[in-house]
Amino acid sequence: MMKTNAATTPPAGLDELPGHYIRRLQQIAVAVFLQETEAHGVTPVQFAALHTVGHTPGIDQRTLAGRVGLDTSTVAGVIDRLEARGLIERQASPADRRVRLLALTREGSKALQAVEPDMLKAQERILAPLRKAERAEFMRMLRVLVEANNELSRAPSEMV
Repeated sequence: MMKTNAATTPPAGLDELPGHYIRRLQQIAVAVFLQETEAHGVTPVQFAALHTVGHTPGIDQRTLAGRVGLDTSTVAGVIDRLEARGLIERQASPADRRVRLLALTREGSKALQAVEPDMLKAQERILAPLRKAERAEFMRMLRVLVEANNELSRAPSEMV
């Protein structure tokens, strides 16, 4: 007779799988973000790029990818779309002409400032079911899980 333990016994349902709830929460987070920021026409990934470039002007695309936890080809597409909208500009690095340095345009800065209050509303809505003390603990636990598992990602974040 084979012994079973918690690690080898299949779960009775999806409601016992943390990955299922993490995937569902990510879907919910994107939906709420898009609802709250609809007027701005910015996706969560575009917001992450705008925010990061806005706070670190002159960042290069590869570093941006590492900071937001995306692969470089995805970031290139995001930057292409933001540049086409006149929100970000690329300039060749004086030290290495192959490297593209990023900065917000004046319109990009305005767009970032305009979307931030609605982005914060989205974050508030996502966390609304939790009490204030639970929110801090939830965020602490999320950071622990992300930091401990960062290297398992297809695009590990360099911020962790």
